[in-house]
Amino acid sequence: MSENVASFLYLVSGVLFIMALRGLSHPTTSRQGNFYGMIGMTIAVVTTLALAIPSPAGFAMILGGLAIGGGIGAVTARRIAMTSMPQLVAAFHSLVGLAAVLVAAAAVYAPESFGIGTVGAIHTQAIIEMALGVAIGAVTFTGSIIAFLKLDGRMSGKPIMLPFRHIINIALAVALVVLVVLMVTTQSNTVFWLIVILSLVLGVLLIIPIGGADMPVVVSMLNSYSGWAAAALGFTLGNLALIITGALVGSSGAILSYIMCKGMNRSFISVILGGFGGETAAAGADDGIQRTVKTGAADDAAYLMMNAQKVIIVPGYGMAVAQAQHALRELADKLKANGVEVKYAIHPVAGRMPGHMNVLLAEANVPYDEVFELEDINSEFAQADVAYVIGANDVTNPSARDDKTSPIYGMPILDVDKARTCLFVKRSLGSGYAGIDNTLFYKDGTMMLLGDAKKMTEEIVKAMGH
Repeated sequence: MSENVASFLYLVSGVLFIMALRGLSHPTTSRQGNFYGMIGMTIAVVTTLALAIPSPAGFAMILGGLAIGGGIGAVTARRIAMTSMPQLVAAFHSLVGLAAVLVAAAAVYAPESFGIGTVGAIHTQAIIEMALGVAIGAVTFTGSIIAFLKLDGRMSGKPIMLPFRHIINIALAVALVVLVVLMVTTQSNTVFWLIVILSLVLGVLLIIPIGGADMPVVVSMLNSYSGWAAAALGFTLGNLALIITGALVGSSGAILSYIMCKGMNRSFISVILGGFGGETAAAGADDGIQRTVKTGAADDAAYLMMNAQKVIIVPGYGMAVAQAQHALRELADKLKANGVEVKYAIHPVAGRMPGHMNVLLAEANVPYDEVFELEDINSEFAQADVAYVIGANDVTNPSARDDKTSPIYGMPILDVDKARTCLFVKRSLGSGYAGIDNTLFYKDGTMMLLGDAKKMTEEIVKAMGH
């Protein structure tokens, strides 16, 4: 295959990747967006193989790798629960980072195979790209592993605050800059592996101080890192499709991180340095203040909702854990059949990754036109008879709006407390992922429905049939 044809096909795949991102921006076009992405990746892979023309043995190894990786991916995609999607995304990000490290290592030890010079005499531009790519890739690898462990519950979601962590991180960053310069000037293999080791350590130290409440930002941030690592790989390999794809993923991940930070009224720097999400103990536990909580049962909730004119449903991670989205859809159908107006309210950082709630609701075939983002629905809570909060804790905490001493003060929330009645489904009165007591539990208009989200919702649906 000629270089011109290959460049054209890479351009076509790049356009398809852009169309994929555009499609993924809305639930109604997300399937089409995935389809465009799959076609674009197929064209890019086939073009790369046709351009390289590997030997029979090399071709067999490539096919073997595709079969193993594709097989693992197919099995994982079929078996993974939607509640585990955030940690799966973090795990995939780690693999992209590891790939960047391995390809950079291959380029250092066999530059002739990449057409970037010879051992000890690699082109300056290529060595800079490799040094930066391996640093970003190594940070992405270990950072994503820590994010996976936190999201999967194998490590505490609370921030792990090391003494002098900021000084240590700055020292590591400065050392990396020095090592990158040394790598460019000396092309030493020892310096290369020192860059890898320091970057691996930095990836761990950057993520362990970040608490659970900031996990959506971490996921999108690591997504951005993996994109830039892939782009660096593309420069090393001279692969136009990889450069385009990496740049798209890197820039879109950065934009998404900004949106997530805006959704929490926090700066990106404060997320990286602040460790918010767990260091503050639940305020209501032992502060000596008497609080009254009104609890109810499924029959009470069914009566209130069936006699309402407007119900706004607010899903959260508790819904995801209980896999209650299908029961929730059945509840909404019952209400609509009774003439009740039903809408869903989604906070930008509900769940453990961007778009988590939208995906779960789409899985239950919730109509897209009933799902609204915070800025579009918040003004309607005051006109709602019932706000049905199912496992959404931190994003409904009035302290973020009313208490200037609260660590989450200033974070935009869903104003569920302004509804005539707030039905709050939760296993217990414990604090949310941010580790902060929710004052919504104790408000006069709130009725707590304590129990498993799926079971409680199913009981409410059953009570509606009486």
